[in-house]
Amino acid sequence: MSAPGSSADRLQDAVGATRPGGRVDSIFGSWEFFKLWVAQVISATGDWLGLIAIISLAERISDGSEGTAIALVLAARIAPGFFLATAAGVIVDRLDRKRVMLFCDVGRALVFFALPFVDSLFGLILASFVLEILTMLWSPAKEAVVPNIVPKEKLTTANSLNVAAAYGMFPVAAGIAALLAKLSEGFADEGWVNTWQFNEEGLAFYVNGLSFLATAAIIGRIHWARRTREERLGAERGSWDLGGAFRELREGWEFIAVNPIVRAVNIGLATGVIGGGMLVPLGAIFVDEVIAGEGADFNLILFALGTGMAIGVLTASVFQTRINRARVFPLALVVAGAGLLVAGSASILSIVVPMIAVVGFAAGPIYVLGFTLLHENVDDELRGRIFASLLVLVRFCVLIALAVAPILSELLDGLSDWIWGREIALGGLSIFVPGVRLTMWVSAIIIVIAGGLAMWSLRAGSSAFRAETEAEPSS
Repeated sequence: MSAPGSSADRLQDAVGATRPGGRVDSIFGSWEFFKLWVAQVISATGDWLGLIAIISLAERISDGSEGTAIALVLAARIAPGFFLATAAGVIVDRLDRKRVMLFCDVGRALVFFALPFVDSLFGLILASFVLEILTMLWSPAKEAVVPNIVPKEKLTTANSLNVAAAYGMFPVAAGIAALLAKLSEGFADEGWVNTWQFNEEGLAFYVNGLSFLATAAIIGRIHWARRTREERLGAERGSWDLGGAFRELREGWEFIAVNPIVRAVNIGLATGVIGGGMLVPLGAIFVDEVIAGEGADFNLILFALGTGMAIGVLTASVFQTRINRARVFPLALVVAGAGLLVAGSASILSIVVPMIAVVGFAAGPIYVLGFTLLHENVDDELRGRIFASLLVLVRFCVLIALAVAPILSELLDGLSDWIWGREIALGGLSIFVPGVRLTMWVSAIIIVIAGGLAMWSLRAGSSAFRAETEAEPSS
């Protein structure tokens, strides 16, 4: 039990004190999380809008090398996470997380207000690098705050809402970008228009900057019992010396390796992302080469996947009090992998579409349940490091999937042509096996293995816990 006046007590008191009741409370868990969620919606819209505008600007100033320019800019958004994410987690755990989020929002706003005047690829890469560092600090700080303002029984719903805020805003941002492009065409070509860069990208950057200032204003009005300086730093790591920082880095990674639930979530999400991510670059090729019949359209596959994910996330939220998250999480991975294996084996649209919907239905809760398990089982003082590590691990695996899938497909296509002539005869049945289908099978097997590894980790951890409990002398 926590001592009276401890951080845990103050956090619980804060949630109770700020809960006004009513519909907001029943849906979001607390009024404070509702405000955080609104801030996430605005922030996510700004992130997507900014990414669209940055890619557009990179294409315009590339001087004939559009692909290279866009690749360099996107690399600047990815690179910091590989080298600095865990260090960012240490910073988040040491500092006041509310101040970290406010600093990051104001910093991103200033960068976007400056971007309309950037006219070189180097300047755009530098701005993208700074934006990624600020986002890398903001995201784990936000995740670490969620359990402090949401009752434990509402965490699954909170994470479902977070998914909607993060990914549901892309079409909204795309629509805003299109509207701003039309608006920029209506401006007269006058001096002040050119001076302040009220072109298509410039307007998007200004709106984006305002969105982050709005997010900062909302974050500033969220209240929770924040940790004292002594709780943040601790008696044994109260200084900012390099050795202390490395000790905290090691502590975070050791906790990931030792804690069975955290280890299972990291294994499941990261490995599963490799398998699922391969579907993105290969989906359209699979539809064109493998699926027979009229109406074969990759957009229909995406619709089935998105619909299945939405239903899966909603189902996880509705039945959150009735499901065992530690059991359903690895099971959902296995079902998603099995569904993808069946879909990759079929050649008829009427079979592929329902199976892709099953994949989405199983995949939707994976993110939600995984983050909920971390929120429930990681202490406040470690959350920044744990979530920062998970986010960079997932990002790294996405990059692997996007880069490896097309190469693997080409290699397997040549191998299949050499060994079987791209067709295997089983009795009277002939199976078309191009490289894209073989790669889909590989990705499905990877997801199933991820579920099996996560299940093994959770069971091994449960067995160790039971053995340790039985070995303790009775008091």
